[in-house]
Amino acid sequence: MSTHIAAEPGQIAPVVLMPGDPLRAKWIAETFLDDAECYSEVRGMLGFTGTWNGHRVSVQGSGMGQPSMSIYASELLGEYDVQTIVRVGSCGGLTEKVGMRDIIIAQGACTDSGINRVRFHGLDYAPVADFELLRAAVEAAETLDLDHAVHVGLLLSSDQFYTTRPELNEPFVAHGVLGVEMETSALYTLAAFHGRFALSICTVSDHLVTHEATSAQEREQTFGDMVEIALAAATA
Repeated sequence: MSTHIAAEPGQIAPVVLMPGDPLRAKWIAETFLDDAECYSEVRGMLGFTGTWNGHRVSVQGSGMGQPSMSIYASELLGEYDVQTIVRVGSCGGLTEKVGMRDIIIAQGACTDSGINRVRFHGLDYAPVADFELLRAAVEAAETLDLDHAVHVGLLLSSDQFYTTRPELNEPFVAHGVLGVEMETSALYTLAAFHGRFALSICTVSDHLVTHEATSAQEREQTFGDMVEIALAAATA
């Protein structure tokens, strides 16, 4: 048993979908998986394993931010031999190139966090998605009948949700970053360290340009398109 998940060996599948919200994890398990069983309720960070189209798949909440996500991803990769993690999260739109509820498949992640600066002794590291997962997600998105646009591009993984320096987003937008969230950079780094596969797929839940926003319930229970893409890509 790991410290923060406490699942028994074999309870977690090799493929894990990872939303930040544990209630979204519950919704995904109940909506998309067959015979889903809860393997962890530690600290309310729910985890489930079931099957999707005959494939064993787990769904594990990560909490918000790179430190919290890093705890769960590290335990999944290091103690449960998970091979693939696909983040299914929400993000803020940084540019009018993306609309509300559009989906961003993150080929890479910039960050304002100091986590990787510590890991790499003050140097910069470029966290990127696994290419085969990325390609599978794009192919899945092209075959599904989706209600909103899908973009492939960069995310910004920020350490602050309520930022006191919004002007710091401007150079990221000028260099093509599409959305801001709080986890992807660390996930991609940890997957690279463990020699595993990771991808982040996020739905635009609020918009920093138009100031539109979804409700908590909408964020929890209505972002099904990205889940379908993630399941198809992770089990391809």
